[in-house]
Parts: sequence; structure tokens; C-alpha cells
Amino acid sequence: MNTKSNFIGNAIKGMCMGIAEVIPGVSGGTIAFITGIYEQLLDSIKAFSPALLSVFKNDGVKGVWAKINGNFLVALMAGMVLGFLIGLIGISYLLENYPVMLWAFFFGLIIASTIYVARQIDKWGIAQIVLLVLGAVVAYFVTIASPVSGSESLLYVFICGVIAISALILPGLSGSFMLLLLGMYQFVLHDTFKEGVLKQFDPNAILIMAVFGIGCIVGLSTFARVLSWTFKNYRVSTLALLTGFMMGSLNKVWPWRKPVLGLTEEGNMVEITNGMQVDKIIKEVNLMPAQFGIEVGDPYLIGAILSMIFGFAIVFIMERFSGNTTEAV
Repeated sequence: MNTKSNFIGNAIKGMCMGIAEVIPGVSGGTIAFITGIYEQLLDSIKAFSPALLSVFKNDGVKGVWAKINGNFLVALMAGMVLGFLIGLIGISYLLENYPVMLWAFFFGLIIASTIYVARQIDKWGIAQIVLLVLGAVVAYFVTIASPVSGSESLLYVFICGVIAISALILPGLSGSFMLLLLGMYQFVLHDTFKEGVLKQFDPNAILIMAVFGIGCIVGLSTFARVLSWTFKNYRVSTLALLTGFMMGSLNKVWPWRKPVLGLTEEGNMVEITNGMQVDKIIKEVNLMPAQFGIEVGDPYLIGAILSMIFGFAIVFIMERFSGNTTEAV
């Protein structure tokens, strides 16, 4: 594959990651994994260290660029930014108008992703089974955790950046969902970034996003090293844990959900009753399709099933596109 094709392909994968990260409950790390760039991404991030100074001294800019896999990172980051912007606009529309079908698509996608990762584990033992269960339990309890009250202090914004970016690179855990749990999704993504930076170019909003960005850089550089080390030394066990994370996260993307807790435009947390309009839904309960039809509205069962099938199929289409080969256990 030539350089131009590589660049476009990596940009498309980055765009998919960016779109996924806008949606609470869907992980960009999952997209990176099924498109075959996960460990490459970890290695590129890990390359940002004081050792780059020696590389620069010996080999100049060209050496540094090769060390960090610059072409790959530029393509991926450009795609992620574009995907993030598309997600803020397009996914918001789909969530508002076709939520059941959208969540069904991601439900199918994550099921297939779980199978995809599990198939790469060539040795199952007691340790791998324990880690699988542990990952599933942790991810499940994260999905049902009650959000805390956020804070606009710069220190809290920094900490949120560290946690959100760490979740971003973990398959099964969503950075945007972690922001929801931390009480900062509305403040960071909507009030500060979308309204303050993109629309008004407010200096205070720019400062807040800069602090959040620094937190992301610190979290990314630290956590990527941990994950890269575990992959190199305990690959099978790490894959088992990540498989569990994805299994546990399925609770968050179940298509038929009833909102029970939301945020008003003023940022107040309220319990949602039938017909109530809120600015952001932050907690829901899962229902079976029939019960959803009684309590909420049309379950769109046929459309949801077709969306699940499409989400399931697209994982293996992406696998083929990425050129990965996976042997079944």
C-alpha cells in the first residue's frame, strides 16, 4: 500500500475514533483495536519521552519523526479532530431522532468487537478467566455508577482530562462517558468547547480547554506506557481484561433505555418523568423492547435488529480493510 493510501486509511480510522468518543458508552479504543492500529498507537504515544532529545541530537528532525511514527500520528489525529467535529453535530442529531437504531448499531459493533478480541487469545487459563470476569464487572459497575457533581476549578478540569483520555484508549470504556460520571460532559464538551471556543472564541474557555488538554497529554503519555508494557509482557492476560471491559460496557449501549436522570440548561440534576425535556440525559435504565413500547414509545424492533446486524458486520469489514488476520481459538 502506498504512502497516500496509508495516510487516507489512517485518517479514516482516526475519524471513526473521533466520532466514537463523542458518544458516551462507545470507546475510541475499541475502534483502534478492531482496525489494527491499537498497539501502533500505544508505541507512538510512548515514544514521546526525554529519549527523543538524544534521537534529535543524533538523527535530527527526520529521526524524531521516524521514532514517533509521525506520518501515522498526523493522519490519525487529523481524522480524529474531523470525526469529533462531525460527531458533535451529526451524532447529536441521530441520538435525538433515531436513538434506538443508533444504540442498536453500537450494541452489535461492540459484541463483534468483543468476539474479535477474544479470538486473539490463544491460551485460556484460570488467570485469563479471572481477568475477563474482573474486566466485565468493573466496566458494568462503571456504566451504572451515579454521576458526581462537577467543578469548574482548573485542577478538577485537569484531573478530568487525565481520566477521560485514559478511558479513551481502553477498549470498552468511553472517555465521554467518564466525563459524564465526573459531572463534566456538559461543561467541557458543550459549554466550553462547542459554545465558548468554537462559537465565541472566549479566552476563558480557551484556557479551560488548554488545561483539559494538558491533563489529556499527561494521562495519555502515562497510561499508554502502562498499556504498552502490559501488552509486551502479559499480552494474553491484557487481551482477556480488555475483552471483559467490552463485555461489561454492553450495558451502556443497550438500545431500549428509559431516561431517569438528566441535566437542565442551568446545569441542575433532575429526575426525569414522562414527557420532561432536559438538556442532557445522564442516567437511564434498560428495558426489554415490549416494556419500552409500553413506557417510552415505539421500540422499532425490526430497524434495531437490522442496525445490530450492520454494526456486527462492519467490525469484520473493518478487520478485512485493515489487513488484519485473526485465528480463532
